Amino acid sequence: MRENLNDTAVELNEEFLKELLQLDHIEEFRENFFTLHEYDQAQFYEKVGPDIRQKIYQFLSPQEMALIFEALEIEDDEYEAYLNEMETSYAAGMLSYMNTDDAVDVLNELDEDHRDSFLEMMDSETVEEFHELLAYAEYTAGAIMTTEYVSILENSTVRSAMAVLRKEAPNAETIYYVFVVDDDHRLTGVLSLRDLIISNEDTIIKEIMKERVVFAKVTDDQESVAQLIKDYNFLALPVVSENNELVGIITVDDIIDVIEEEASDDYSKLAGISDVDDVDVNPFRAARKRLPWLIMLLFLGTLTASLMSRFEATLDQVALLALFIPLISGTSGNSGTQALAVAVRGIATGEIDGKNKFKLLIREICTGLITGIVCGIVVVGIIYFWQHSLIIGLLVGAAICCSIVVATIAGSFIPLLIHKLGVDPAVASGPFITTLNDITSILIYLGLATTLISQIS
Repeated sequence: MRENLNDTAVELNEEFLKELLQLDHIEEFRENFFTLHEYDQAQFYEKVGPDIRQKIYQFLSPQEMALIFEALEIEDDEYEAYLNEMETSYAAGMLSYMNTDDAVDVLNELDEDHRDSFLEMMDSETVEEFHELLAYAEYTAGAIMTTEYVSILENSTVRSAMAVLRKEAPNAETIYYVFVVDDDHRLTGVLSLRDLIISNEDTIIKEIMKERVVFAKVTDDQESVAQLIKDYNFLALPVVSENNELVGIITVDDIIDVIEEEASDDYSKLAGISDVDDVDVNPFRAARKRLPWLIMLLFLGTLTASLMSRFEATLDQVALLALFIPLISGTSGNSGTQALAVAVRGIATGEIDGKNKFKLLIREICTGLITGIVCGIVVVGIIYFWQHSLIIGLLVGAAICCSIVVATIAGSFIPLLIHKLGVDPAVASGPFITTLNDITSILIYLGLATTLISQIS
């Protein structure tokens, strides 16, 4: 009930804000709008139409709009449409006020001419920072880092360090970690804000800093950076160049976005689509993303039909055998998917390393044997009481047992092999594993049936 009341209150507030915009009550709108959390401001901005947003651009400065734009939760390819609603000078001013990493994420989604039109209106220092980040490859630490951080020299005192912190804090993305550098701006240590507060003002920074610093290289993959921050429970992670020079930091809020993006990407690949569709995506666009995978799998599926045609004589002699084909292929597919999920998750979280790979395979083989034997026995009992045929029951039970073992091994081994080759294991998983299991399970089942045809016909 409380949640429903809150939803109603939010809807009423949104209607009130729209009314203030339409009536040009700028002061009253600003007074009420800025009582909202930045997330709620962004949600309101996103929900209203372009005509209402034009009023927002009139009532809010580019600096105020920057905070809202950073909190937006929209698809990457939608940024351009929102920017096109603004005057070029207004949009350029807003981008320059945004955190560097967030602004670069937006600029990366624009074509070169559109991006240059904004950069031409910014000051040279901002443009230089943007160009530095735009130069890094997508999905690397360099591409998602921000250059707005606080660093201090290792030979300075706590007093001077606090002065630097007070000066830089308004523009820094986080101040809870202060990174220590030498005269060549190489990373040498790290301090927490607490360390500075409790230390004597005349203490030299080098004496109290932590020298063992966990960091990322600019070329590191964003997924490995996310794993580092997760493992060490960091709020921010320093990023260094090949020469160990401190060039930026990655904050936990950016890593949350990375984790969500990677999870969505893995889920899409497991489902056999390029990416998960938003509910508002045009059906033709959604179909265009899915069709290549479906057509590819369609051709693979013809292998199953071709394989079954080779056992046409066996099926003609005992038509009852065809009844259990969906049961066997479905059960083996489910078993393979379970093993696949365990393997892909272990690879993604870093739980599976060199030693654990062999351990995982042995465990999955044993698991496949146990589940296969149990399912086989259950099927024998069901078919015996249903069809009153022990030999058919034993045949289907043996086929299910063998298929589950093979599917479990394939579901765990193939992702490990693909990962070893440097390819995302989710790419070669999902529907591919299912299709492979269909082929092997039918081959096992009808192969056994052909061998034992004299006993069952």
